[in-house]
Amino acid sequence: MAYLQNLQLCTMFRNLKEKWGVSWTNFVLIFCTFAIGGSCCGYLGKKILSFVFNEKTFIYYVIYFITITILWPLCVILVSIPFGQFVFFKKYLNKMKARLF
Repeated sequence: MAYLQNLQLCTMFRNLKEKWGVSWTNFVLIFCTFAIGGSCCGYLGKKILSFVFNEKTFIYYVIYFITITILWPLCVILVSIPFGQFVFFKKYLNKMKARLF
């Protein structure tokens, strides 16, 4: 059973790599950028909202969601620069923007 799950995971990564049209090295760097950018975004969102809110109420979570939605593209773009993936993420975010608007 575990072997099947590992095989499906490898297939998923291979398909994603082919869809993006990148090498394995760039694929790993893209995943690292997603991880670090997302983590930075969550951390910054909490820090920003800690100045405004003392306790976590419903409105806190609504504003947190909005803040994260605004911060995420900025964090990912900034993290992509040192990883050398700026061009990929610029295209990726433009595609996301086109789908949303």
